[in-house]
Amino acid sequence: MALVLNEEQQMLRDSARDFLASRAPVSHLRELRDSANADGFSRELWSEMADMGWAAILVPEQYGGLEYGYTGIGLLLEECGRTLTPSPLLGTAMMGAAAVVKAGSDEQREAILPAVAAGKYLLALACDETPRHAPHRVETTAHKAGACFRIDGGKTAVADGHIADTYIVSARTDEGVSLFLVPADAAGVSVEPWHMLDTHRAANVAFSDVEVGQQALLGPLHGGLAILDQILDVGRAGVSAELLGVAQEAFERTVAYLKERKQFGVPIGSFQALQHRAAHLYSEIEMCKSLVIKTLQTLDEQPAGDAELVSLTKAKLAETAHLATAEAIQMHGGIGMTDEFDIGFFLKRCRILENLYGDSYFHLDRFARQRGY
Repeated sequence: MALVLNEEQQMLRDSARDFLASRAPVSHLRELRDSANADGFSRELWSEMADMGWAAILVPEQYGGLEYGYTGIGLLLEECGRTLTPSPLLGTAMMGAAAVVKAGSDEQREAILPAVAAGKYLLALACDETPRHAPHRVETTAHKAGACFRIDGGKTAVADGHIADTYIVSARTDEGVSLFLVPADAAGVSVEPWHMLDTHRAANVAFSDVEVGQQALLGPLHGGLAILDQILDVGRAGVSAELLGVAQEAFERTVAYLKERKQFGVPIGSFQALQHRAAHLYSEIEMCKSLVIKTLQTLDEQPAGDAELVSLTKAKLAETAHLATAEAIQMHGGIGMTDEFDIGFFLKRCRILENLYGDSYFHLDRFARQRGY
């Protein structure tokens, strides 16, 4: 498939860019921060996004969705990266919906997907138990108790964990790891919200003798790791798309500043050293565009995804966005370090996304292992 967008995808991206520019510019993020918004995002804005069909992108048509594919939702996340818009788009509309579509029973799909598509139900993946991303290191347990399971343990840094209606929880069972849908209001669930560097929010979630029925099992018993890897790869592709948006916007704002800022009577963009740095960054971003669209297209074409390609893309986008935001701060000079100027927000969001679901070191190692090294 050609690494270009078709007409429908171009229209989706353009409409998303116009909508976010008017309804959720960076000043929207400032307002959420300064007002100490408990949710970390605007539920009113999320309702508008849902009305536009954003929450329904991955949901099959039979459950009230659009079934438009990963490339479509990736474009939306890329535009959200440009405006740093916080929303449940990644955690619920992409990862949560994908998890239920891939592994959910008919009953789970009927109960969850229509509400997700309507923007009225939020999901969060709870898989990490250590400060660094290590999804296969599972110490949370789920013991069989008659017709039920009793879950004990804790998950750290759960993205959207403070607002989720239901958690997708990985837990060790007798013969492997299984995934469970655990309601946030279940007895024994405790949530500790906290602010991240970039004004977004996450939570530590503890499970103490939480009882769930057999119907809470997502996918086969003891077969959760393979599904978890697929869900995470979907999320990593989404994070890569958002990192691409962050990198592009930081670069474009920096180039505009280089043309405006004068030193010694001339625009600093005329200095050859800065031109070389900008040209290098431009070429890196162009390469990343191809990687992101290829990864999203592959997810659309291959239900199981491509672990090598996903890790390659996440590692490269993390490195490039890191470079783009660091260069943006340096080329803006002293003003780039001030809170009054927006460019610092891009660096902060980038640092969170770099580490979300595995940093570049995690994915370079994973890529090498996939290749047999």
